Amino acid sequence: MIEHLPDIALAAALAWASGIRLYAVLFLLGLSGYAELIELPERLSVLAHPLVLSVSGFLLLAEFFADKIPGFDTLWDAVHTFIRIPAGAALAASVFGADSYTWSIAAGLLGGAITSGAHFAKAGTRTLANTSPEPFSNWTLSFTEDLLVPAGLWIALTYPVVFLGALLLFLLLLILLLPMLWRGVAALVAALRRTAV
Repeated sequence: MIEHLPDIALAAALAWASGIRLYAVLFLLGLSGYAELIELPERLSVLAHPLVLSVSGFLLLAEFFADKIPGFDTLWDAVHTFIRIPAGAALAASVFGADSYTWSIAAGLLGGAITSGAHFAKAGTRTLANTSPEPFSNWTLSFTEDLLVPAGLWIALTYPVVFLGALLLFLLLLILLLPMLWRGVAALVAALRRTAV
């Protein structure tokens, strides 16, 4: 178990970060591998291919700007519910090689759950922030997410135990806050329905 700690931290970090900024994860990981700053796990080495880097870089730019437009960011998040969660699970599973099939399955399952939690926390928070008439709260959240993802990945790669401890705190906080976010979003949808009638 101890020998797998760096891989566990990386798998968890990829899952968590994918729920927030999937394309940033793909691009940063691929670029780091291409520049030989880190050694990518075998199954993730394809991210360093120039074609994959070009596509993930383009999508990173698209997401960067889409995430800064109040309202459109909520639509982007809704569509990406079907992209981020399976991608986060796949990335987490891919950290472990073919010889660690059991670890890959476990990482994929837990990775999907972590990605889901991070994604729904992000999407719910941003939906509620969009009810504010000014764009600054939305932009502040967006730029914070832009910085949080590379910082989280760096911590996971450099200090795996610290990252896992922080992730545990995040998940506990998420368990407490997700019901409140859900009620807030549900109230917003109900208010919009009343207004539309």
